[in-house]
Amino acid sequence: MSQPARSILYRGGVVHSSTDPFAEAILVDDGVVAWLGSDDTAAGLAARADRVIDLDGALVAPGFVDAHVHTLETGLSSQAVDLSASAGVRSLADALAALHLGARKLAAEDPSGEEVLLAFGWDELSWPEGRAFSRSELDAACGGRAVYAARVDVHSAVISTALAERAGLDHLPGLAEDGTVTGEAHHVARDLAQDVTSARRTRAYRRALEGWARQGIVGVHEMSAPHVDTRAGLTELMALTADPANGLPHVAAYRGELCETADDARALLAELPWLTGIGGDLNVDGSLGSRTAALRTPYSDLMSGPAGEAWYGELYLSAEEVANHLSAVTAVGKQAGFHVIGDRAMDEVVLGLQVAAQVDGPGALRAAHHRIEHALFVDANALGVLLLHGVSLSLQPTFGAVWGGSSGMYASRLGAVRAGSLLPFADLAGAGVPVAYGSDTPVTPADPWAGVRAATSHEDPDQRVSARAAFRAHTRAGWRLAGLDHTGAGELRVGAPAHLAVWRAERLGVQSVPGRLSSWSAEARAGSPLLPDLAPDAAAPECLHTLRDGVVLFDTFE
Repeated sequence: MSQPARSILYRGGVVHSSTDPFAEAILVDDGVVAWLGSDDTAAGLAARADRVIDLDGALVAPGFVDAHVHTLETGLSSQAVDLSASAGVRSLADALAALHLGARKLAAEDPSGEEVLLAFGWDELSWPEGRAFSRSELDAACGGRAVYAARVDVHSAVISTALAERAGLDHLPGLAEDGTVTGEAHHVARDLAQDVTSARRTRAYRRALEGWARQGIVGVHEMSAPHVDTRAGLTELMALTADPANGLPHVAAYRGELCETADDARALLAELPWLTGIGGDLNVDGSLGSRTAALRTPYSDLMSGPAGEAWYGELYLSAEEVANHLSAVTAVGKQAGFHVIGDRAMDEVVLGLQVAAQVDGPGALRAAHHRIEHALFVDANALGVLLLHGVSLSLQPTFGAVWGGSSGMYASRLGAVRAGSLLPFADLAGAGVPVAYGSDTPVTPADPWAGVRAATSHEDPDQRVSARAAFRAHTRAGWRLAGLDHTGAGELRVGAPAHLAVWRAERLGVQSVPGRLSSWSAEARAGSPLLPDLAPDAAAPECLHTLRDGVVLFDTFE
């Protein structure tokens, strides 16, 4: 366990605080913010602090919260074959070469051939061949080893013949002749692939959590589910992170298991009493990349169904199941939540909310503060229902940066007009819908500043939000969605928990107009804390130090 200094004084920098926008120093004592103010006053406090950190102009800001993560998959993916463009995989041939090398390395470590080779991150739309590798190509590249190679959205994969046989997938829906798996077949294949040893699981958890701390992330919302991790695994994760002295980020735990009655919810809570919510990756549909998101109108890129008919994606839960789950979870005083990508899936959730409100009463439903993950499509009708029933949203701004745009995957799947309406950040903020930002790691990397930048640079200028609004959605709002905003977390003010990060940035300023940064001056700072320059050509801020409840999680000052 980490033994934190009882008090730490940070001085000589810039403190991002709404209560004192001109603060240059901050004192943390017994895990909370004890004081903030000018360097002149800080000089008198230095002798009393257990540790003094000279910031040399660095920015002290509230630590980030990632409101949608998958800890086990992130940790495993960091040890798996990386098939993403950032790893230099830019073609089908590159992918097969990387898989061949990964199989050779694993063969040296596991000559028995029992361990499954894991691979993540491929995106056929970015390759000149325009297609994924087939099962036969995978078999040839990997020497017949059991292989699970997940698409970048982790809602489909290509698996080897050995893994298909080991998992007994021959008669399950979702297994295609070319080795692509979706739906039930994908869940079974993923379960088998991620059935790792206890030691490997623990290493994966720690690798992911420590990596997030290096990104200035002090808290995450874990979206656990039977197809993602086990209940025992989630229990271990919570034990690892419950005490800040363990030196890992805070975890708010969600478990995506469908409940039909309140007794189902109570039984789950009896085993996992620390759950923040029963939901998260409770999938109403799939993903756009894998063409499993449920749409009102067909996919635009000529994907057809089994009989050649237009393809609308897949709906995994009905409005009745959504309503029953909402009622069951409301009855036990917890948040419910759903994974929702397509507009048809959003329609089903909206109907489920309306039915649950009729059964339980609108007051009880609203008081539960239910949430929706992803929510790419939010039209006027959905927006009104979400507001009426107090539903919060967990969004991933980098989805738009990676797959949006006139030539991106969303436009390919939906057409440019439909794709342009996705992720309406400004509409949601203007309407007052509670929104928190996350990454869905390992789908996109946990990179909070990239998320803030993406929300300020939406392709539609009318949907851009200010850097300050985006920053709050990635900090304070994460605590709010998890029901912890009453603690003061997410702000640097006296008495608030000391969850913070220190950043080195080329330039600080106030972004009052999206895309326009004012220079640091008394006029610019008045009433508005500073943030790093997030212009497209600006260097990314560098994390120097991360603190949770006064415990150092990451440090470059020592």
